[in-house]
Amino acid sequence: MTGGIFLGVDGGGTKTEFVCIDGSGTVIARAVTGTTYHLQVGIDEAVRRLAQGITAVCDAQKITPAAFDHAFFGLPAYGEDSVVDPQLDAACARLLGHDRYACGNDMVCGWAGSLGCEDGINIVAGTGSIGYGEREGQSARAGGWGEVFGDEGSAYWIAVQGLALFSRMSDGRAPKDVLYERIAEALSLRNDLELCERIMGTERMSRGEIAGLAGVVSRAASEGDAGAAAILKSAAMELAAIACALRKRLGFPIGEPVPISWSGGVLSQEPLVRRPFLEALKEEAFNFVEPRFAPGHGAALYARKLALRLAGSDIELRRMSPDG
Repeated sequence: MTGGIFLGVDGGGTKTEFVCIDGSGTVIARAVTGTTYHLQVGIDEAVRRLAQGITAVCDAQKITPAAFDHAFFGLPAYGEDSVVDPQLDAACARLLGHDRYACGNDMVCGWAGSLGCEDGINIVAGTGSIGYGEREGQSARAGGWGEVFGDEGSAYWIAVQGLALFSRMSDGRAPKDVLYERIAEALSLRNDLELCERIMGTERMSRGEIAGLAGVVSRAASEGDAGAAAILKSAAMELAAIACALRKRLGFPIGEPVPISWSGGVLSQEPLVRRPFLEALKEEAFNFVEPRFAPGHGAALYARKLALRLAGSDIELRRMSPDG
């Protein structure tokens, strides 16, 4: 497909990226808004931000949404709530004014970008974490159960583990180390118990703000804090476990090299997580693939893939028609 305009939307836990590509895959417009994680900002605000991003990429090209040949909305937590999903789907239809689109979980964007829509597994470790893979037309996910009892290995999870370690250091259950000082500095705590107010009080920090504290844990680890280093290694092991679970669920034969890539800031930018993650998978016959495209670009590539699939279905239907 050499012509056309395809919109991809990657709704992350911190920001949402809108990317338009032409039929050759070249990016022709891009925009960024805040997170569209409806559990954090509400459905109305998530839809408002979707509208804002669509308007921005349309204005950049002097087109209307009717010009999109196909669109893919990769939205946080999509597919996990039978009440909310139809509302988000209907909102996307209203914003575009046509039915040439699909909604899915944002995990698809990471896979489509990192592996270029080819078979294999991608591990997302950003504000949250999840794994997604495809093999011979089959797909599977693992992890991504949310910040309350899941999202292991994510920035939010790392931050929460760091805050828990701070609390133990504060009351003597663990020896005070670099992390204790770094968290107190980062949050400008007047006393240790003020942490409860900052995290759970009326002016509590947002999910994204808490996830940002993962950088504090990382800096403490790089400064020699053994407890912080152990948190990062544990994050790597959790992410590796997601990859191994997906390998089994997708039915890759034992010994067959499985392409695996990654997206999100934790694995892309934190060597103290990425190195042990890759090391843990060396014995599992994975073929490491550096991410080819960012998730937003991946969402647009997936929109193009869906359009090609639909076009192929139409051709096949015409062949089967008595008048074809």
